[in-house]
Amino acid sequence: MATLKIFAGTVYGNAQHVAEQVEENLAEQGVDCELESDPSVSDFTDADAILLITSTTGQGDVPPNLEFVFSDLKDEFPLLNDKPFAVAALGDSSYGESFCGAGRQFNELLLELQGKAVADMLEVDALETLEPETMVIEWVNGIKAQLGV
Repeated sequence: MATLKIFAGTVYGNAQHVAEQVEENLAEQGVDCELESDPSVSDFTDADAILLITSTTGQGDVPPNLEFVFSDLKDEFPLLNDKPFAVAALGDSSYGESFCGAGRQFNELLLELQGKAVADMLEVDALETLEPETMVIEWVNGIKAQLGV
């Protein structure tokens, strides 16, 4: 069975909470998954499938706990060879162009590394969604087969 690595990019803990709820939901369904909050490049390359759940900070920036691995992935450029991935981005649309910026940056990077996006990036707007975990869990349940889990 394939192992899904869930990567959480968080500043104030909201994306971490969402990722934990997704992990719990998938584990209850018998899906083999691991939550990574301080990942390395090898966590991405060793994964059978990737699910990235991230908030955005500053002006569309990657959260501090993922900054180093984002930079390392860009520098080392390990090809993912059609490894399935999906990105859920949490943000606040009142920030304009930087809305879900970290998710967009990671989605673009994973595509450049030749990963295979199994779904369009999910954008969760804090102005419209009070419980992002509900929306993300529903979305993940709808794409888990494409992720191979």
